[in-house]
Amino acid sequence: MNNNLFVTKRNGEKEPIDLEKIHRVIAWAAADLEQVSVSQVELKSHIQFYDGIKTEDIHETIIKAAADLISEETPDYQYLAARLAVFHLRKKAYGQFEPPKLYDHVVNMVESGKYDQHLLTDYDESDFEHMSLFLDHSRDLDFSYAAVKQLEGKYLVQNRVNGEIYESAQFLYILVAACLFAKYPKDTRLYYVEGFYNAISTFKISLPTPIMAGVRTPTRQFSSCVLIECDDSLDSINAASSAIVKYVSQRAGIGVNAGRIRALGSAIRNGEAFHTGCIPFYKHFQTAVKSCSQGGVRGGAATLFYPLWHLEVESLLVLKNNRGVEENRVRHLDYGVQFNKLMYQRLIKGGSITLFSPSDVPGLYDAFFEDQEKFETLYVQYENDDSIRKKRIKAIELFTLFAQERASTGRIYLQNVDHCNTHSPFDPSVAPIRQSNLCLEIALPTKPMNEVNDENGEIALCTLSAFNLGAIDSLDELENLADLAVRALDSLLDYQDYPIPAAKNASLARRTLGIGVINYAYYLAKNGLYYSNGSANNLTHRTFEAIQYYLLKATNVLAKEKGACPKFNETRLSQGILPIDTYKKTIDDITGEPLHLDWETLRASIKKHGVRNSTVSALMPSETSSQISNATNGIEPPRGLISVKASKDGILKQVVPEYQKLKHNYELLWNIPSNEGYLELVGIMQKFVDQTISANTNYDPSKFEGGKVPVKQILKDILTAYKLGVKTMYYHNTRDGASDDVEIEDDGCAGGACKI
Repeated sequence: MNNNLFVTKRNGEKEPIDLEKIHRVIAWAAADLEQVSVSQVELKSHIQFYDGIKTEDIHETIIKAAADLISEETPDYQYLAARLAVFHLRKKAYGQFEPPKLYDHVVNMVESGKYDQHLLTDYDESDFEHMSLFLDHSRDLDFSYAAVKQLEGKYLVQNRVNGEIYESAQFLYILVAACLFAKYPKDTRLYYVEGFYNAISTFKISLPTPIMAGVRTPTRQFSSCVLIECDDSLDSINAASSAIVKYVSQRAGIGVNAGRIRALGSAIRNGEAFHTGCIPFYKHFQTAVKSCSQGGVRGGAATLFYPLWHLEVESLLVLKNNRGVEENRVRHLDYGVQFNKLMYQRLIKGGSITLFSPSDVPGLYDAFFEDQEKFETLYVQYENDDSIRKKRIKAIELFTLFAQERASTGRIYLQNVDHCNTHSPFDPSVAPIRQSNLCLEIALPTKPMNEVNDENGEIALCTLSAFNLGAIDSLDELENLADLAVRALDSLLDYQDYPIPAAKNASLARRTLGIGVINYAYYLAKNGLYYSNGSANNLTHRTFEAIQYYLLKATNVLAKEKGACPKFNETRLSQGILPIDTYKKTIDDITGEPLHLDWETLRASIKKHGVRNSTVSALMPSETSSQISNATNGIEPPRGLISVKASKDGILKQVVPEYQKLKHNYELLWNIPSNEGYLELVGIMQKFVDQTISANTNYDPSKFEGGKVPVKQILKDILTAYKLGVKTMYYHNTRDGASDDVEIEDDGCAGGACKI
């Protein structure tokens, strides 16, 4: 090696290349890791030194070399690569490995406009000194490589134009905690800041993208999910469109309910003109959704909802289909089709479904959500009224079209609106649930607006978080974690801004939260249980009972301190009705697990003191935040022991937790013989979860005759889900064999905010 070669340091100075220095950094990163080789990383780096080579280029080459060595045989390279990446990241942020003092960092970031100035008005230097006592930067070294890259790509405060990064992970965690508890009394707030910081920085509680990326910055919109409903009028449609643009620009994932829009050919102004139908207005919403890219954090995305009995349904079901022309397709939205018991009965009995324009059948659309008996009475009455425009179609034909489109696109979703309203915290006679969201785990009341500042409208927001089941040693831990999560998210509702009155009024009146889980597959693996054979049914029942019980207990305690939410009277909880009273009793056939917690005392306390939050639970997808916690995704089985995650940040390998010890315990997605066991587990979870669950169905064509998934099987699974009380169904995944271990982050919920 020519000793005359120089390296260009980060500050622009030049010095002779020091190979021993590079070796020391790799050796530091390899300390205490198994089955990693420093020399192997050095060899694989193949660094082509030249005079003036930048230290950043050397470091990035070494990081990539370590990341490329991640494999089933040598999984610990994910930590070696991560430590090298943390070293590199801190050097970029601070010019050195050691982070600055917390107070100095905050002052600098507030003065430069990157952090919210309230940090220095709500806290003084002594508060930050106190926080520094429990701030632990060494926790940065617990991240996997995929986690560091996700942090760097999505969450750390940075200049997205020139790539400058201004903080590292522990500052993110401590300042999120400080912001959320800033308004707590001074004698308790640092206690909660410490508790919440420890919970999120040790991955016991997982936070969604809007909170991770936004809290501590001057941008104050952190709700993950936004539900917007439009009426059958131009003013309402335009108000909904305006609301979509505002919330897409602020990192939210959108649900749009457009089910009231009248069908093609309907009369307008007493027949002066005829209506152009749904499709032009769906295109209008699509344009609104795609108008903002959310500052590089994610692309705008939305799911639009309509009922199965809409007169235009045959055209609406094929809107994502690649066949056809642009004029009759709206491909860049996803769709949620709404079903109820009567629709399924018509299918089972070999009957027909009658299609109507909602504008022609007064009361039918509202009854679809509010009162199932009234809906059936009106539906049959209108079927027999020859004066009303309608179309009859065999139920099997309509369900088959739905199943085929769901299979071919993977993105035609399903909402059982009766389950969403009968097994819900809300009283449907006053607060019906008429839609879900982009990821189908939120079920909240909405009302159309007639203008964007309409105070009588209701835009539903939900703020998310999740418990990491893999990081919890005992279900008893959930009591304290639930208290921390509920307090933090409830504070967020008062901390954030609301660009639209309909969202502010609804949010502060209902104070809805959605706390779910990540790492369920690891939780099953470490307990020696499986998705497919029923072995996990009883543990799942115990676990989700504890989750919902402790969350309800936490919000009840908070109601005693701060008062119940203003619209507590519009909940079933106010009548003493809990989730354990309204679930689908079919669940009792698949688990005989009894209730273990004191629900009756809780019931009495809720009736007396109320709840601070109308909802507390929802099971969401968690693609990116699972990676941050090195956890498996939500409740989903992994596709491989090493998953290759493809996103805009590049190709990242993620190894399942405790791979060496538990690799034979994991049940991989395409090894599961059918959807039945998974759907049973979702049904058990749904017994307790007060909102809904992002539940997927998965099909391997090679398991079926002729290599094709029969429609009959898809319909059987849809019926099974309904019988188990499942409220919503999200993706339909089909194995194509080409990318079994590759999970692509798409621009839907994988890139939408409700992915937590």
